[in-house]
Amino acid sequence: MEKQIILLNGPSSSGKSTLSKALQGLIEEKRNEKFVIVSIDDFMKLSTEETIYEDDVFEISGDMCTSALEALKTSSGVIIDHVITSERIFRQLTAMLVQYHIHSVHVTCPLNVLLQREYARKNRCLGSAESSYTYLFPKDEYDLTVDTSIMTPAECSAKIYGALL
Repeated sequence: MEKQIILLNGPSSSGKSTLSKALQGLIEEKRNEKFVIVSIDDFMKLSTEETIYEDDVFEISGDMCTSALEALKTSSGVIIDHVITSERIFRQLTAMLVQYHIHSVHVTCPLNVLLQREYARKNRCLGSAESSYTYLFPKDEYDLTVDTSIMTPAECSAKIYGALL
């Protein structure tokens, strides 16, 4: 069976981390397969005081890809929880993972919801959600889009599972 990569790309506070865990659980339940989550949150120094710039994300994105490749050696697949804000980050990811098909999922919700979630979280620099919403790359051409403001994590996971796996 071919190894799977599911890329969840969306702005900060869109619900990617929660969705990643729900999708991981659903895949294990339905297919009895282990998918490893590789999350940008595990590679970035997150702070309420410090703005994250595109250069910062580019700098760690290669490490994320290396981690995904390592995980694929011992698992059925990887769920990548990422905030891609430029073409160069996207090209780096696709180049490093070129030997695999990447199922791309745009995780989104309205900006006002992102701002409310960001404020409620209190663990990100205010403005990260709006900035990543504005600069998210690519803008379209995903295999699937899920809106976390109108669907629960379980519903989003089921939609992804049904459409891509």
